[in-house]
Amino acid sequence: MYTLNKCRFPGCDKCAISVSDSNVKLTGQEGFCIDHCPDKIQAINTLKEYIYTHDKIVGMTACGLVVEDLNLNGKKFYGCNFQHCTFTNIHAQGFRARMCMFDFSTFTDCYYIESNVQFSSFSGSKFVHMILTGSDLIHNNFNGITSYQSSFDDCDLYNSRFIKALLINTSLKNCNLKKTAFYESARENVSFKLSNTREALVDRNKGGLMGDFNARLEEEDEQGDNL
Repeated sequence: MYTLNKCRFPGCDKCAISVSDSNVKLTGQEGFCIDHCPDKIQAINTLKEYIYTHDKIVGMTACGLVVEDLNLNGKKFYGCNFQHCTFTNIHAQGFRARMCMFDFSTFTDCYYIESNVQFSSFSGSKFVHMILTGSDLIHNNFNGITSYQSSFDDCDLYNSRFIKALLINTSLKNCNLKKTAFYESARENVSFKLSNTREALVDRNKGGLMGDFNARLEEEDEQGDNL
């Protein structure tokens, strides 16, 4: 897992970003957060270079990183911390992540197609034009996300959580929703066509398929239209 070093700047309680040595290896030594790095541009470029040159990234902390136009196809991330990051125009087909933190990050025009992400957290993040089609997204935390014009089509969302999430113009067609929790979520123009909505969790007290899902079960069965 990533090292929880605090920023060395006096009075700052943010996480320090990872530091690499001359051989481009993560050292775990104490450093600064991105905002307080003596050379912010160099620090960001060093993190990007590490990602560019490694197919497997383990234990990286890069909170607050701003990344654009990055190719992450086939990259593997294990135990990394990318909280409060901004990702724009990221292409990541075949992306793999385990036990990673993406909380309170923003993903815009990103394509994580046919990826495999498990035991990771996106709590409080924003997805705008985010495409996750054909991915295995198992045991993940999507609590409190805002998803706008995004696609989870053909995804396995087994035992993932969308508690208090805001889903707008978002598609979850042909998804595995077994034990997927949508407690207190808000959904507008969301399609669950061909998904096993009867196995989703919507009502904390009763379990199973309840609430506004149940109101249109017959329509879903007959027409497969949006919920």
